[in-house]
Parts: sequence; structure tokens; C-alpha cells
Amino acid sequence: MKKRVRKIRVLYKYQKRNLKWYRVRRQRKREIKEASMTNIKGRIKNNFSGFLRILVLGLLVLLQIMFILTLPLLLRQYTTAFYFILEVASFFVTLGLVNANKSTSYKIAWMAIALLLPVSGHIMYFLWGRKAKRKKIFIEKRKRLEQSYPYILSDEECESDFYKENVRLAGLSKYLKSFKLPLYRNNKIKYYSFGEDVFEDIFADIDKAKKFILINFFIVAEGALWDILHAKLLDKVKQGVEVIFIYDDFGGMIRTDKHFCDRLNKEGIRTITFNPIHRYTDKLIMNYRTHQKIVVIDGNIGYTGGFNLADEYANLIERFGRWKDCGIRVRGDAVWGLTMTFLQILSMCCPKEDIDYQKYRPTMDFPENNNYIHVLSDGPYISEENIIETAYREIITTADKFVYIMTPYLILDESMIQAICMAVRKGVDVRIITPKIPDKKSVYMLTKYNYGQLLKAGARIYEYTPGFIHSKVVLSDSCAMVGTVNMDYRSFYLHFENAVLVAQPDILGDVLDDFNETFEISQEVSYEEWLNRPFKEKLLQPVYNLFSTLV
Repeated sequence: MKKRVRKIRVLYKYQKRNLKWYRVRRQRKREIKEASMTNIKGRIKNNFSGFLRILVLGLLVLLQIMFILTLPLLLRQYTTAFYFILEVASFFVTLGLVNANKSTSYKIAWMAIALLLPVSGHIMYFLWGRKAKRKKIFIEKRKRLEQSYPYILSDEECESDFYKENVRLAGLSKYLKSFKLPLYRNNKIKYYSFGEDVFEDIFADIDKAKKFILINFFIVAEGALWDILHAKLLDKVKQGVEVIFIYDDFGGMIRTDKHFCDRLNKEGIRTITFNPIHRYTDKLIMNYRTHQKIVVIDGNIGYTGGFNLADEYANLIERFGRWKDCGIRVRGDAVWGLTMTFLQILSMCCPKEDIDYQKYRPTMDFPENNNYIHVLSDGPYISEENIIETAYREIITTADKFVYIMTPYLILDESMIQAICMAVRKGVDVRIITPKIPDKKSVYMLTKYNYGQLLKAGARIYEYTPGFIHSKVVLSDSCAMVGTVNMDYRSFYLHFENAVLVAQPDILGDVLDDFNETFEISQEVSYEEWLNRPFKEKLLQPVYNLFSTLV
């Protein structure tokens, strides 16, 4: 009875939170309906260029794949020479994979593809499976990145105090420091359980901006949320505030019109598209994206989390049910870490620009306190290692009492599975929340496939029943990591990501409350239920898993 009453209270709390944005959502739905009746041609025209770009690039990739798959047929008449070339290619593919600084699962997946598709698989690997370490573009971007290092300094006194207060996190902190990801103190932190609450505070802080506003998002979609932000940014530009807006070309391509970037630049909002997809048609166009989400105001206040700049992230429209996302607001020294992460991406976008890093320093001093934060960033050019994946694994393996995880996708390699299973066998309470309503069915199929080993070991898995959970949070009894990182290959290996690591007790309490409320309205999956899943899933999941590195 008590559990039922508690669940009703949690649901009421969710409904109450919805009321804050109810009028805006209702107005947005009315606008959408009117637009669909009166301006269908205009809407099609606005998005046509995005769809056309996707179509053209998709056809180019499809032609590559068709050529790769038909090549063996074309070479049948040259059997002896072809066999010799294949043997040589197999040797170099195997040699490269064995010596690659990758997880075993990643290597095995590519070896399996090469074995199943003897010619096509080899070409796929050379095109899409390797990091182009020696290519000119890689070297140039690494040099640009290293130009920021003199501005990233460590505070030895801060580190010493942190190590004494947080013994279990000392090793992880030292590891992060070695990658120019130092520790910051003197911070005021706020955690958000839902995207609408994050954006409410972002807009309020933008209204107070005096010097500069830095924004980086993966997905940008024109709609009610964008209209609010756009109006505020225009107002700030008129006041003389510098605004720099970076968004990923793949993430904003379909949901913005073809003049979006040019129009903003003409309005005085400096706008840059990251990694235009037409430049690298020899690569999978959805790889090497900036999946980061950063908002910095005057160098004093910073935001990050899983949210993107689209109406569904603030629940202004309904997409896959109730959309749950999280965020963090930081006011203090750690904002410099978010600023540097943003400027590093800017330097990669503008290789000929000499960036004045000092220009974006904080504009105020902060009260002294011991609220520590590590700001993490990772990506293809940042390090040979997978920094954030290692940090995730360290949090899991050093947990003493519990580890709770929220992730929209659960596509794990064997090292992460082993870390979770080992934690369970040590007596750690491991719980994972994934969506009940998926946004991508193939990825959802892989996510559910990964339940098996974890459930068998004793981990508990919940599915968020109200809708789609997009939050990316890991919480243990010693720390929490909140950011943009999904638990999948794409986030760990292929995208630019960012996160914050916090150990402040009251913030850990806020994150724990969010988990407990979410457990109450989620459905737990048992190992027996997983074993008795539909035959179609049992048949398709191993096939999907073979190509998990490409998903």
C-alpha cells in the first residue's frame, strides 16, 4: 500500500512539473496544426534541402557499398591474383586489428565482418574501421588541440585536498589530470531531472549575459524552443554581447532550413557547422560528430547534459512519450573547463583562426569552497585512449555500495560487461535504466540483447515506461558523472563527448532522488522475461550484434 501511494505521489510530481510548460506546449501544438493547414508548401521547401543532402550523400554511400559488394564478382576471372591480394589484405587487416588500441569486442566484430565478407569486409574496415592517425587532417587537428594546453593548469593544493577527502577517487582524478582534464574547486552546482527545467534557467542566465555566450549542440531543430533562444540571442547581439554558436552538421541538417547558418551569421550570431558531411563521403557520415552539449555565459556559468536544442527535449511536443533528460548547471572555476572544451571544438572548425583563449576567462571571482568538479572531454583527435569509457569503468569497479546508470542505449564491450558483473559479485547494488519506448528499433534490439549477461550476474534492469529516457548519468556511492555520453561504441569511440564528474554530497543526493523516483515509474525486467523474449528477437539480435560497432 505504501509503495502504491509513493508511486502515485511520484506520478503527481511529474504531472505538476508538466504544468509549468503546459501553456507553451499547447500554443506550440496549435502553431504546428495551423502551419500544417496553411503553409505546407513552405515547410516542405524549408526542409527539402536537408532531405536532398541526406539523399545525395546516402546514395553516394550506397554506391560505395554496392561497389564493395560486387567487386568479388568482377574479379572472378582473375582468381589467382585476386586470391593473393586477398591473403595480403587479410594479413594487414588482422595485423592492424591485433595491434590496435581497441577493445577485444571491437576487434572481434571487425574480424568477423572481414571473414564473412572476404573482400567487402576488408574494404569496409579500411574505410570505416580505422582511425586515420597519419592523415594530414588528424595531425592538424591534434596540433590545434595542443595549442590550448598552456591555458589548462592544475592546482596542486586543490588536488591534494581532494585526494585526502575522496580517497577512492584519487586514482581516477590523477588519470584525468594526465589528459589535461584538471580538477576544479569553488563551484556551485545544480542538477536537473528534466530538460524543460534546464532550459528555463539557461534562458534566465542568457538574459543576464554581459560579455559573451558560447553554445555547442549536436541536434538543432527549428521550433518553439529555438524561437525563444533565437530572440534572446538577437537581443544580446544588439547589446554588444559576442555570441558563438556551433552545431553539428549531421544533427541539424534535416531540422533546419538551408539558409539557417547564413541567416544567423548575417544577424550577428557567429554560427559554425561542425564537420560538414559532404567533406568525407568516404567515411560513414554519422561518425566523428560533435555530440557535446555546452552553454557558457560570460565564463561564469556553464551548462551541460544530455539535452539538445529541440522541442522534445523540453517536452514542448510529444515524441516517444514523456522525454526524460538531465542536465547540470555550474557556477565557478569549473566553467573554465567547459569553456576550454568549447574553444577546442572551435579551433578544429576554424584551423586558420588564432583563438584568443584569455578573452573568454571568467569575468568574476567565486567564493571559496570544496565543491570539486572534473570536466571531461573525449573524441577522435583528443586521445589514443577512450578517456570517458575508462572513467565509467573506474566508477563501476571502485563502487562500494551501489552503481546506478541511466542510458538511452546499452551496447557494451566485454570489458564493460565484466566490470558491471564484477561489481555485482562484490555485493554492489547495480541498476540500469533504459527506455521502454525506443527512438531507434535496431539499437533498442541491441540494448535488450545486452541485458542477458548482466541480468544473469544479478544486475537489475529497469525500462522507463512513461516514454524515452535520454539521460546519461552514472551514480555511485562516491561520485556522479553527468554528460553527453551514451553507453555504446559510438560515444566511446567515434564522437566528441563531454561530461562532468562531481562528488559533492548534496548533489549526489539530488541525483539519487532522481534515480529513486525514476525506479518507481519504471518496469523492472527479470532474467526469466529476457530468456522468454520473442523468437524474432532471439533470431535477429545476434545478427545485429555482429554489426554493433557500426550502429
